[in-house]
Amino acid sequence: MKFIKALLLLILIAAAALGYLFYLPYGPHSETFVEIAPGTSSTAIGAQLAKSGIIRSQLSFDVLRAYKSGTLKAGEYRFDHAVPLSTVYARLLKGDVYTIAVSIPEGLNIFDIAQAVESAGLAPQATFLAAERSQTALIAAYSPNAASLEGYLFPDTYHFSRHATPEQMLATMVRRFRQATAQLGLTKNVATTITLASIIEKEVSQPSERPLVAGVFINRLARNIPLATDPTVIYAALLDNRYRGTIYASDLLSGSPYNTYRHVGLPPGPICNPGVAALRAAISPARTDYLYFVSDAAGHSRFAATLKEHTANVLQYRKAEHAAGPH
Repeated sequence: MKFIKALLLLILIAAAALGYLFYLPYGPHSETFVEIAPGTSSTAIGAQLAKSGIIRSQLSFDVLRAYKSGTLKAGEYRFDHAVPLSTVYARLLKGDVYTIAVSIPEGLNIFDIAQAVESAGLAPQATFLAAERSQTALIAAYSPNAASLEGYLFPDTYHFSRHATPEQMLATMVRRFRQATAQLGLTKNVATTITLASIIEKEVSQPSERPLVAGVFINRLARNIPLATDPTVIYAALLDNRYRGTIYASDLLSGSPYNTYRHVGLPPGPICNPGVAALRAAISPARTDYLYFVSDAAGHSRFAATLKEHTANVLQYRKAEHAAGPH
């Protein structure tokens, strides 16, 4: 009987010890980062975690490892409160590494993206903008003479390591562009299609109207009529660091090749980074006889095949805007 009682006591002590080691929370009370390098052994990982104060001891980690299977993932992990050892181990198995999210909505240009990256704390705006202009080898297959990566940084929400370089982040965005355009079947005339899609992205907010706007631009290009689109003029001013929040007469008279009021055809390159809807419109524009369109205050467009119809639409829009009064 004494032997059985002693055995039960030992079992209870062992269970308590295991519970203490594996399930009682332990760890830092402030933000702590641990970088697990690729190829690090499980023993070395346990030692690193223990040294950083994430777990109680390397021994406890080794004991748990003996009962668990799976591959522990490399990467940077963030810990900011005490948790059980089993939770730490589960995160390593899952590869729940620490990343910073950067959201790139449709229509952002290289200046906007550089600002978004800086706001996320990943790189200074000027540094990232310089990389956007220097890493053009990434898109040489599409646009060998590109001045920047404009148009090829696909809109998405990205998750980057704190230590990601501008070059690594840009390569990821361009890789996402390749994936998206492959899914859309865009394999020919990529550079011109992206440029057209970027103008469509900036010109119209209603997805259903984008193919119609694309059709207007195609018709004007076919007739050697200037596109006369404001977003390209704004982009020209941005490139010259002279955009003041509105378009002035001097902007419309600018000799920039991006000024589609003065120059026939598409500008030299994209003016922003278009999303899927704008890309689809550029790939498959609507077939109409429209040559003009004007957007109203609600973001909807009125289309016209003749200048007379277009003038009437513009006058109607201005009357409606005047009746609505100041906003």
